[in-house]
Amino acid sequence: MFDAWSCSKCIKLPWREEEIVIAIPAMLISPVLPFALSASTMASTSSSDVLILALGVALAALYLFRDSLFAASKPKVAPSTTRSLDDTDGNPRDFVAKMKAGNKRLAIFYGSQTGTAEEYAIRLAKEAKAKFGLTSLVCDPEEYDFETLDTVPEDCAVFFVMATYGEGEPTDNAVQLMQNLQDESFEFSKGAHDLSGLKYVVFGLGNKTYEHYNVISQYVDTALEKMGAIRMGIRGEGDDDKSMEEDYLEWKDGMWEAFATAMGVEEGQGGDTADFAVRELESHPEEKVYLGELSARALTKTKGIHDAKNPYPAPLTVARELFQDTKDRNCVHVELNIEGSGITYQHGDHVGVWPSNSELEVDRLLLALGLYDKKDKVINIDSLDPALAKVPFPVPTTYATVLRHYIDISALAGRQMLGTFAKFAPNPEAEAAIKELNTNKEVYHEIVANGCLKAGEVLQLAAGNDIQAIPTPENTTAWPIPFDMIVSSIPRLQPRYYSISSSPKLHPNSIHVTCVVLKYQSTPNERVPERSVYGVGSNFLLNLKYAANGEEAPLLGSTGVAGAVVPSYAIEGPRGAYKQENIYKAPIHVRRSTFRLPTNPKSPVIMVGPGTGVAPFRGFVQERVALARRSIEKNGPDALADWGRITLFYGCRKSTEDFLYQDEWPSYISELKGKFVMHTALSREPPYKPDGSKIYVQDLIWEQRDSVADSILNGKGYVYICGDAKNMSKAVEEVLAKVLGEAKGGSAEVEGAAEVKMLKERSRLLLDVWS
Repeated sequence: MFDAWSCSKCIKLPWREEEIVIAIPAMLISPVLPFALSASTMASTSSSDVLILALGVALAALYLFRDSLFAASKPKVAPSTTRSLDDTDGNPRDFVAKMKAGNKRLAIFYGSQTGTAEEYAIRLAKEAKAKFGLTSLVCDPEEYDFETLDTVPEDCAVFFVMATYGEGEPTDNAVQLMQNLQDESFEFSKGAHDLSGLKYVVFGLGNKTYEHYNVISQYVDTALEKMGAIRMGIRGEGDDDKSMEEDYLEWKDGMWEAFATAMGVEEGQGGDTADFAVRELESHPEEKVYLGELSARALTKTKGIHDAKNPYPAPLTVARELFQDTKDRNCVHVELNIEGSGITYQHGDHVGVWPSNSELEVDRLLLALGLYDKKDKVINIDSLDPALAKVPFPVPTTYATVLRHYIDISALAGRQMLGTFAKFAPNPEAEAAIKELNTNKEVYHEIVANGCLKAGEVLQLAAGNDIQAIPTPENTTAWPIPFDMIVSSIPRLQPRYYSISSSPKLHPNSIHVTCVVLKYQSTPNERVPERSVYGVGSNFLLNLKYAANGEEAPLLGSTGVAGAVVPSYAIEGPRGAYKQENIYKAPIHVRRSTFRLPTNPKSPVIMVGPGTGVAPFRGFVQERVALARRSIEKNGPDALADWGRITLFYGCRKSTEDFLYQDEWPSYISELKGKFVMHTALSREPPYKPDGSKIYVQDLIWEQRDSVADSILNGKGYVYICGDAKNMSKAVEEVLAKVLGEAKGGSAEVEGAAEVKMLKERSRLLLDVWS
């Protein structure tokens, strides 16, 4: 291709006391000539004529291109800008610069896997503003760098709200933060691993049924203290096994006192200001209103990556009951089609299912708030301080949609929440009742916690309404609570996670879920009788199962009593998006896990999974079956000869009641040519122990102690435990210590405990447990 600038002439002209070099392309000269010059004419032209002609050409070019040629020489005027919170001198990851730009005196970092730690971080920010008038920067640590942590101003402080995840691990968004704090070679901006004088607060979230209870918050506290930072108040530790809320409430008052002293502030300097502004919209395009869609792409039906921010509506291809006896319990097996979605998974991963709240609870709270008649009114919600509290769901939307799809109205009503509602009580009696629940810990525990009361039920109870009756406008007293306060007080409805019970090698286009349906009885008290309490996610899946199979939900009693029937859900989804002809869909995304088989099939594997704890192990076994098929096809019938044995210890009540996948295991045993062995504990079926007590999985492990010890110690095998963390997991670890201690010629307390610890450190003992 011809390059116009390859044949150019350079002409020097004096201009404003500067020497400017102008390059004129040869192709631009011809158009400015008044006539064409022939070769003979050029030859006869004198040198002076040529010079004059060239000068004329140059001047003509200068005139034509004057704007572009001399624009650079004009003095530039810098555009005026208004400095915003995001304008941090070119580094949006500098949180200290953001604090200074926004006049924030607190930075609150949260390490959160499911959103709970983020909720508590926001609560701390709100309380700091209400008590002391101090504003905060609530930070996802994944979005910031920590080199400038040593430049936090003296009159500022940093909060760390840290959840412990898995087996004593930081949450995904806090990994880099933990590395920077604990790595002594990491230098902050002043060139040292030193944070002398930094004021900080730590609150941890954990579960005492797990071995590594709250270790991440402990690590943060220890690392900061070692670097010379100054903790304000004691470290807080919340236990999700009992009451995270109560642990937080007991901790925060003392912390705020120490905080006020250290920061030199006085309580009462803040104000009771709203976090959000809710506006009812008189007109808005219907197609732009969120009616339960979880992302903008879902609303506009545009393609994109499906993840936690944009779940995929996966069609149910199979939905069946797994329990043989469903009189009192249900266990649902669901297969979700992911073909064409771009979603991939591996054995051991988790699937997040996004449920909705039951229609009964949606109606109850709408009535209690006096919003039932305008439940479908379109509203917009704006954050009054986006750095403190972002609108937690997409808008514009409707009142009913918020309660149905976006906030967790089915959760236990928090004690602190009730205090904010008291001032809006419809009468003095209701105000006194709700204040008592807010201020008296014992009464709250007896009535609300034991009664498993949700926000709508507490409002009804305090107003003297019958919470056992189906709520109607006639039997439900309305409270004039501003809707922005509801949005601020009730956390976002989160997905429910289930261990995937299939292998992508056998089922590349579907994800299998094994889910026991949660239903239990509340503890009765003088004001609330015993009632059935239903888990949101599992009953949502049960509803989907009934609908997908055209089954009628069974009645459990008189339909005149709320809670006496299986709760119903808006399973067709927003605008019917979760139903296509007779196919129902569930919004899902996949969460990665480290719960994986060893890559070498020669390594022995021991799996312990009673009840639905067997779910990931069904995927493990399928993974090995797929590998075995390929190996036998390639290397012949003896291909599995040197494979390690995989052993499953499974437990249920009775073989005729709740034996999960009973019809599948024999085929897996056959395909794996003796390399898969299964031991089953039937706790409510003979034979029992000699003393008549029940047999559990840990008892079977002890019976097989020789082979278990050989697999672990000599075969360098791997152990996996899935299921209940509170009792089963601990009991299994104790018996493993006993088995290994005996095999090593010592005791469970010394040699056995050392072996179990070593297995965990080397990732040869992995747990996927819940409380």
